[in-house]
Amino acid sequence: MSASAPPSADGPGEMQVVTGAFGYTGRAIARRLLAEDKRVRTLVHDPTRINPFGDRVIAFPYRFDNPTALARSLEGASVLYNTYWVRFPRGRVTFDAAIANTKMLIQACEAAGVPRIVHLSITNASEDSPLPYFRGKGIVERAIRESSLSYAILRPSVIFGPGDILINNIAWFLRHAPIFPIMGDGQYRLQCGDLDDVAEVATHAGDGTENMVAELVEPEIFTYEGLVRLIAERVHSRARIIRLPVGVVQPLLAVAGLVVRDVVVTRDEITGLMSELLVARGAPAGRRRFRDWLDEYAPDLGRRYASELRRHYR
Repeated sequence: MSASAPPSADGPGEMQVVTGAFGYTGRAIARRLLAEDKRVRTLVHDPTRINPFGDRVIAFPYRFDNPTALARSLEGASVLYNTYWVRFPRGRVTFDAAIANTKMLIQACEAAGVPRIVHLSITNASEDSPLPYFRGKGIVERAIRESSLSYAILRPSVIFGPGDILINNIAWFLRHAPIFPIMGDGQYRLQCGDLDDVAEVATHAGDGTENMVAELVEPEIFTYEGLVRLIAERVHSRARIIRLPVGVVQPLLAVAGLVVRDVVVTRDEITGLMSELLVARGAPAGRRRFRDWLDEYAPDLGRRYASELRRHYR
């Protein structure tokens, strides 16, 4: 079928749209929708990429340059599951562009008659945040609340699951580096959320009609150093874990980025972590414990480095 027009709404199963179904969280949501006998369409940057779902998911390009075409790609859908965002700016990919594009998606839903959006945000999203990632997410949340759509805003933090980048790469450095530096005292806190929990809560929210906000994290709160040491224990790391000032760790991370040809972690991500913005302020909606997941996946975790740039930009 040509990607110039949306597929027919005829046939069995309810049609739903997932942004980024070839990626990480979008793929998990699409997989669960298919298991529930829903028909799935996806919007992606490059529809010619290998489609992990074959002909079960039809891919259309993001047409942020053409609002009419963008709205047509959403026609016939009952829900948009939105995972679209950027982790850090690179070239023409900026947070301002991500905000504008997400607002276009919201408007396209309204124009296409899509009644509901399930949107993945972040813990402590706020328009008042000094960090562009969290501020942009806060701006988008307000745009959703002010739209005509019913909505579910889901706020994960660090998502763990097969194919993740952040947890995997902590394990990779613990397996391969002689030392692992901890920024500052390492006692700042964070929570994690299970990928399958994210998909389950998202699809359940898609079936509803009430406006809702949910914190997609598990109940346990870790210190950063405690999380690193837990991973190190489970992967049998021999790395020496040491505390260093942030001003020393940041240049080390920049050098590590040159070695692996990737952005390992950004200055803003360090600030957000140390400011405990990855700790939910509300009741946690996640159920699966990171400790239990780690027991199952530790033998394979960190065997290969997962590159953000290779996954999204190359």
